[in-house]
Amino acid sequence: MGSKENKPNLIRRFLSALGPGVITGAADDDPSGIATYSIAGAQHGTALLWTALLTWPLMAFVQMMCARIGMVTGRGLAGALHRKYPRPLIIVAAIALFGANSINVGADLSGMADAAEMLTHLNSHVFVILFGVGISLATIWFRYHQIAAILKWLALVLFAYVITGFIIRPDWRLIAHDTFIPSWPKSHEQWGTLVAILGTSISPYLFFWQASQEVEEEKAEGRRMLSRRFGATKGEIITRKIDVDLGTFFSNLVMFFIILTTALTLHNHGLTNIESTKDASQALIPLAGKFAATLFTLGIVGVGFLAIPTLTGSAAYALAETFAWREGLDEPFRGARHFYVVVIISTLIGIAMDFLNVNPVRALYWTAVINGLLAPFLLLGIIFAAADAKLMKDQPSSIPSIVLVSVATLLMFGAAIGMFVF
Repeated sequence: MGSKENKPNLIRRFLSALGPGVITGAADDDPSGIATYSIAGAQHGTALLWTALLTWPLMAFVQMMCARIGMVTGRGLAGALHRKYPRPLIIVAAIALFGANSINVGADLSGMADAAEMLTHLNSHVFVILFGVGISLATIWFRYHQIAAILKWLALVLFAYVITGFIIRPDWRLIAHDTFIPSWPKSHEQWGTLVAILGTSISPYLFFWQASQEVEEEKAEGRRMLSRRFGATKGEIITRKIDVDLGTFFSNLVMFFIILTTALTLHNHGLTNIESTKDASQALIPLAGKFAATLFTLGIVGVGFLAIPTLTGSAAYALAETFAWREGLDEPFRGARHFYVVVIISTLIGIAMDFLNVNPVRALYWTAVINGLLAPFLLLGIIFAAADAKLMKDQPSSIPSIVLVSVATLLMFGAAIGMFVF
């Protein structure tokens, strides 16, 4: 089994560590996530900046637990859970994930198309088709290592939001106060936004994608037989932890700057009725300047190219592992037809949503409902699986990891209840 323990220097080791964790973290800031964070900043100002500090460790421990399951068992998340839980439960979870992801794809395509329309003045419907078809064809045509390389470079697009945050010249003393001294939500609206932030940050599709990419990484290293993928060296686990920690930090840093940018521009000028990324982008032009608004808009398009393959791919992995189909981004279309058909159908549903004039905000609400109900139960299953020494080949997750993911699970159960209360 290959090991990454003997790298000549720290820089090479650091760079070699960048992989599935960075891609997964960046994919979390998809156009629908950007909309959620923009609404949080526009409606509540800097009052919820502290949530970036809360979600980072929780997201990091959840993603690392999923990564560990993939690395140690040699299977994707659905495949590993199938060894511990009844198949009907896994089928329900996989179908629910497919439904939620397809709705999310539709919302993301709409967000990307609206942003592209603002930049080019061409009809957004044209871009929905171009983006949807183009991303699907790229997912089918390119092999895993090519897709992974493209997605890693696309993650750099998110720096647009960090740059935008500095352009508006915030008062960093005030920002530090609201970041490090949390303010308790004071209204139903703030509680509801907190629920949305949790649901957006800790999403089921990321669990499946992270574990499946670990399997793809091992296959790319030549471990195509399941028995050769069992177990992981200490060096490999440390390397992935660096990757996941960096990816989740990056994700939450971007979340922080989106809330900051919209809080100091839109909220401070009384523009709180923001329902989409398009609203946020248009409102930023007179307040933050055309350059900052253009960066914000370009970021939406770029991150969509990163997030949509993650959404369609995670659903395809889950269903393929559940129904024992041949799967993987390294497989040609003929070799994994069912897997790629799921990718295509999920994308077509997303395109159809735009042409049927489905309100993307309402669509995201129903995505949040499905994810809010699915996520805590999935996390429970993941915790028990990660703690199972037999399933985990005598390499179960550590007690601190189990405790932190349990905290995330309790918060997600609270979020699920909060959806119905608020």
